[in-house]
Amino acid sequence: MNEHPLNSHTCLDAVIQLLGQRGVSLDDIAEIVWFLQTKYVPDLTLDMCRESVLAVLKKREVQNALLTGIQLDMLAEEKKLLPPLQSIVESDEPLYGVDEVLALAIVNLYGSIGFTNFGYVDKLKHGKLAELNDPKNGVHTFLDDLVGAIAAAASSRIAHRQKQQEECRGG
Repeated sequence: MNEHPLNSHTCLDAVIQLLGQRGVSLDDIAEIVWFLQTKYVPDLTLDMCRESVLAVLKKREVQNALLTGIQLDMLAEEKKLLPPLQSIVESDEPLYGVDEVLALAIVNLYGSIGFTNFGYVDKLKHGKLAELNDPKNGVHTFLDDLVGAIAAAASSRIAHRQKQQEECRGG
């Protein structure tokens, strides 16, 4: 019998715990969201960003992508992947691309602005992403892209909500 029943709450708890074990807090992701959206949403707060990150993390597709990517990073650190995948993931081979494809599953939930945000934050490596991208901090081949995708999705969610509020106000 599975000791962890599969439901959205247990998966959410598991991904938040795994992120923490891998050195990523919700505030780390919220700070990237704030960076991406503050010039477009003048009254944006870190609390609003954190709430948006949590809303993204509640989606099952996001949870599945995180569980998969983090597990692959951990297996690579333990040198438990088959060759040549071991060296590809361990070195974050530039032409690999599967890490970005997995991250795009998250971004895709929030439309084209999510893709734009993801490309920007992936290239810039702002905040926690710079730390995750540094090989001396462990294998985060999947995690850096997944965190960027969550931030991009949460930013897109805020942008969509901002637009709806403007439309409701007649702006």
